[in-house]
Amino acid sequence: MKNSTPILLSVTVLLIVSLACAAPSVSVPTQDPNFLGTAIMQTMISAVTQTAGAVIPIDFGPTATFTPEIPTLTPTATLSPTPIFTATPLIPQISVSVATNCRVGPGKVYDRVGALLVGEVSEVVGRDPTGNYWYIRNPDQSNGFCWLWGEYATLTGNFVVLPMFTPPPTPTPMPAFEASYSGLDTCVGWWVDIQLTNTGGLSFRSVSLTVRDTVTDVTVSVYADSFTRIDGCLDSSTKDILNPGDTRTISTPAFAYNPSGHQLRATITLCSNVGQNGTCVTDVIKFTP
Repeated sequence: MKNSTPILLSVTVLLIVSLACAAPSVSVPTQDPNFLGTAIMQTMISAVTQTAGAVIPIDFGPTATFTPEIPTLTPTATLSPTPIFTATPLIPQISVSVATNCRVGPGKVYDRVGALLVGEVSEVVGRDPTGNYWYIRNPDQSNGFCWLWGEYATLTGNFVVLPMFTPPPTPTPMPAFEASYSGLDTCVGWWVDIQLTNTGGLSFRSVSLTVRDTVTDVTVSVYADSFTRIDGCLDSSTKDILNPGDTRTISTPAFAYNPSGHQLRATITLCSNVGQNGTCVTDVIKFTP
């Protein structure tokens, strides 16, 4: 359609020119000088109008409708956080690596009322001013309390805020000891060895010892400001003081005969001062060497 428009225009122009040449030479009215341009323009407009009317619209078919696809989300598993630290119990507790005595006061001078054994745990309710002892529930008495030495102790819980307790007054130390037959020895004569253990709260500095043979009624005695043991004919050892908890073996004076098989009676007196002065305590034992 676009190529036919110039051809039509050319044919129209030629037709007009032919008619002009073939017309008789007669007087014609004067025409508008723009007539020819006007006619050409009208012809062109008509051709363009016909061409425009012949435009065939293109059918693109139905318009596609876009429906967005919503992605399906897979739920993510909820993870439970794993605790890194174990909560520390608020109640202070104590345990020991070595079995430890529990006393009415913070120290060996106080009476023993219980013991905390390895594997046991007790509640801590206080401490002493030095920080060496802990006031705990007595493991051996459900309603009692006692003082525990902290040398072998391990504490857990909030023990920093424990109250500080004033220890009870130190008890008046009492003298005490235990004596037992240890053996019979000989070199020049025969003598008896006796073992002494200080179980009280006072130190001993002198001794009085008398041994009587109940069969022959022979008696030997010694008074000394030291504790001496004779070992055979060549050796002896001496100690000046017997402190609380100490054990020492002493030798009696010698019999001129062998007392084996006889019942002997020994009377031992220990004193806190030399010369058998101060606080003294006596024990009597019987034995047969």
